[in-house]
Amino acid sequence: MSSNTQTSSVSSPSRRVLLRTALAGTATAGSVLGLGSVFPASASEASADALDGGRPRSPEEALRRLAAGNRRWAAYRQQHPHESRSVRLQVAREQHPFAIVLGCVDSRVPPELVFDQGLGDLLTVRAAGEVLDEAVLGSIAYGVLELDVPLVLVLAHQSCGAVGAAVHADETGTQLPAHIQYLAEQIRPSIDHGQHGEARVAATIDAHARRTRDLLAAEPDLAGRIATGRLAVAVARYDLADQKVRMLRTETPRTETPLTE
Repeated sequence: MSSNTQTSSVSSPSRRVLLRTALAGTATAGSVLGLGSVFPASASEASADALDGGRPRSPEEALRRLAAGNRRWAAYRQQHPHESRSVRLQVAREQHPFAIVLGCVDSRVPPELVFDQGLGDLLTVRAAGEVLDEAVLGSIAYGVLELDVPLVLVLAHQSCGAVGAAVHADETGTQLPAHIQYLAEQIRPSIDHGQHGEARVAATIDAHARRTRDLLAAEPDLAGRIATGRLAVAVARYDLADQKVRMLRTETPRTETPLTE
């Protein structure tokens, strides 16, 4: 993603007003679901929920499906659903994904594996550091508006190289190669200067993911669906050490909720 791909929509006056509202936690606070009532309580319940064969229609159902899949992945009990011959023939004709996952390009965090999903289940959009540009926004809007996907999940991850590079450039004044510099500039507003060393990188990973969620939730095309309950934009982090995805709340104080425990 080069510097000339920065979104004109994010920089326009009307969008800036919406973004300020979202970042202040007012207009889009309701788009983060109550996690306590969303996730299955046991591995058996999670497995049954994940393979019930129906496409999730609500944000809550979509989150349950993702949680169930991550439980299987973290426990090394992947079921690799929706890979059969009949499914392959079906998705060749049409697709009905139930969630959009905006994740990093990191090779260790493929959404279909992390959530143990199959063909036609997820619309995945990947950009280093989950950085937004016009192509990313358009891809997400396509999934929401054209495919009627009820959930957008911003998925950050532990030890993100793009965030680490942005933090290092900010600390040292290093000018990164042009395309990578663009990424760093988009991440820079989220840098947590109250932390130091690796703690700064870790805090910035979470802060940038939350900010990305807020920017998405403020997009007019998405905000309208959020207001009616047809869509939720959530945020989570994948931890490489234990392979678990943890939801990141956007309320203050900031907390996280495991999907798999």
